[in-house]
Amino acid sequence: MNTSGEDSNLVSDSGDCRVMATAVDRPFVIRLWEDRTRGEQWVPSYDAQGLALLNDEFLCIASNNAVESGQRTFEFKAVTPGVHHLIFEKRMGWKFTAEDRRVFRVEAASLQGN
Repeated sequence: MNTSGEDSNLVSDSGDCRVMATAVDRPFVIRLWEDRTRGEQWVPSYDAQGLALLNDEFLCIASNNAVESGQRTFEFKAVTPGVHHLIFEKRMGWKFTAEDRRVFRVEAASLQGN
């Protein structure tokens, strides 16, 4: 998993849960690798009253007749202050259970003056 980048606000990574700090209405980015050749797709779950998905893009890094893998970039913002949970499950089209799971605890502060 890659959560690096200038807009990423990763505070800690305990393995089970990654903690991110942000402010209300300030975008933050989460990047995850997908191997679309295998049918992988990261699916986010979150409370839409607390977080908003602004953008979801896939950047293909390796592509040929047999392989298509790359980096999926999710851009979110907190809509309300507080602690929000964001869960990503790596899904395969033919399986009922998730192949992998990433849990983020997003701590959103109020902007000063609000």
